[in-house]
Amino acid sequence: MPKVELARHLYAFFPQLEGQEISVEADTAAGVVQAMEKIAPGFSFYICDERGSLRTHVNIFIEQDMVADRKELTDKVKPDSRVYILQALSGG
Repeated sequence: MPKVELARHLYAFFPQLEGQEISVEADTAAGVVQAMEKIAPGFSFYICDERGSLRTHVNIFIEQDMVADRKELTDKVKPDSRVYILQALSGG
């Protein structure tokens, strides 16, 4: 099963995920997001808009490759993949 790693600051919004090794059953980036929603309700809306597209400030990487399909998240995920979900930070 693919393993999911989150940017550290996301644990502030989803503390139940901190310290866990997260593995999900999914074969696309969309499947990863759906699986994360089951583990942490509200997760999908935090990183995706109401149409299911990735929010501007969020990126998902499958191994070292950033997802190409930000609208439908159809990028393939292999059973041994590592998926990284990152959120840009800004401020001054």
